[in-house]
Amino acid sequence: MLRRFSAAPYMLWTILFILVPVFMVLFYSLFSPVPAGYALDLDGYHKFVDPLYLEVLWRSIVIAFKSTLLCLLVGYPLALILSRITPRFQKILVMLIILPMWMNFLLRTYAWIPILGRNGLINTLLGSFGVAPLNLLFNENAVLLGMVYNFLPFMVLPIYTVLMKIDRQLIEAAEDLGADRLVVFRRIILPLSIPGLISGVMMVFMPAVSTFVISDLLGGAQITLIGNLIKDQFQTVYDWNFGSAISMILMVIILLSMSILNRYDKRERGVSMW
Repeated sequence: MLRRFSAAPYMLWTILFILVPVFMVLFYSLFSPVPAGYALDLDGYHKFVDPLYLEVLWRSIVIAFKSTLLCLLVGYPLALILSRITPRFQKILVMLIILPMWMNFLLRTYAWIPILGRNGLINTLLGSFGVAPLNLLFNENAVLLGMVYNFLPFMVLPIYTVLMKIDRQLIEAAEDLGADRLVVFRRIILPLSIPGLISGVMMVFMPAVSTFVISDLLGGAQITLIGNLIKDQFQTVYDWNFGSAISMILMVIILLSMSILNRYDKRERGVSMW
């Protein structure tokens, strides 16, 4: 009885702020308002099959994949370094990684505009050496930079947490048996860190594929992602049916991606156990 009562606030939170919004989006994706109430309307799903919108979806997935890969290439070595330094410096570096997250997401993204702008900090420094201004803003590279900057902590922290839990005696035993650093990493550290790696990939890919703030500020009108399309349907066009349909399609894609990664994680854990 006590367990049920203690779980009640979490169940209430889940119902009010997760299940209810999802069912509302699902409802608006299937029904449109008519004078007599609501009528079944699947035009939103039919409209999304248009090559123009499919191209936006594909662009969003590709950019999200690139940003996730970049976060992985930068975040894994950083997490590995963090796990091997002294505890004192670990706390300092972890604090430096988390510190930007204390700032508003919009502000820390907007801060890149005066840095990357045509008259920004980078072009000003390059101009002092006689280099012509570069187009660093309002393109895909700027969007990728903004995604990596904002989502890198979500890749580093899960991997770092898993690496810290690895038994050091396994590494010492492998080294005593003659394994070099590359073999230790390939046979021990990497397999045991896969759960954190998969968690980091999911935590980066999901917000990256649905973001609209970064593409709005750093991509301008040049880069339109699926998040921008959804936002425009709700705030500009007021086509809630189409916007909800896109949201449901994106939700299915994210759930499928999570399912594939979870299956891979379970398979890897099963192999490592044996």
